[in-house]
Amino acid sequence: MHGLGELESAVMGVLWSVGSPAKVRDVLDRLNTGRPLAYTTVMTVLDNLHRKAWVRREKVGKAYRYEPAVTQAEASARSLRQVLDASGDPEGALLHFATSVSESESEVLRRGLRRKAAGR
Repeated sequence: MHGLGELESAVMGVLWSVGSPAKVRDVLDRLNTGRPLAYTTVMTVLDNLHRKAWVRREKVGKAYRYEPAVTQAEASARSLRQVLDASGDPEGALLHFATSVSESESEVLRRGLRRKAAGR
């Protein structure tokens, strides 16, 4: 995800795949980064993601349970928005992107634009 580090993105991937609030240990056990990670490292990453408003947390007993504050689709849209804002030519970037989409993706874009025009 744009705006997140490699480990932050991996942690978000775990949280999105779990589908329910998870403790640090749950996230650590599911992470597959190719290298061993300390519990405190994952705890720090989750704390940073909470501070950045990517995750919500709730204290249960002595531990926090974490869950995504945004869906994966919302996070992807954020990334696209940041790329467009940083491009210097958002119109050009959008036009180039539009020529690269499949027919089914093109239909999804059309549907989204119709919804936007209808104020939904």
